[in-house]
Amino acid sequence: MEVHESKTLSQYSSMQKLLLVGEGDFSFSLSLAKAFASATKITAASLDVRVGLGRQYNNGNANVKELERLGFTVVHGINVHTMSSDIACLDMTELKHKDVVRGFMESARQMINEGGEIHFTCKTIYPFNMSDIKSLAGENGMRLIQQMQFKKWIFPGYS
Repeated sequence: MEVHESKTLSQYSSMQKLLLVGEGDFSFSLSLAKAFASATKITAASLDVRVGLGRQYNNGNANVKELERLGFTVVHGINVHTMSSDIACLDMTELKHKDVVRGFMESARQMINEGGEIHFTCKTIYPFNMSDIKSLAGENGMRLIQQMQFKKWIFPGYS
């Protein structure tokens, strides 16, 4: 039996099953995959369809090809309202669409493992506000455990 060494990057571990939702150019996913030297426990999802990825994001297609080479599961056309992990991470820098966040929370709450976590990456400067996250979490019977600054430099290649 092969034993794999656990690798970490910020609050993420190679031993966790991760669902990354809201990926744009997939650079965040690729950063994790490279740090872990594997991507078999990570699924990256985007609302965008694959054919439009190259038009919308300069490195989108190249990043997806590299992720697939590393064993990543990449899914396109995922609607957060109907998603069905240990951690579900919504990667949206601008949380101006509360119904998207609400839908993500409702779906993620039902699909994560017991003791699992839901992470949000979002701006906190005006007009974006973490109190919106707190109130939306409360609507879904969840609570904010920790708020921390997202340090982009920790994730090499993330754009």
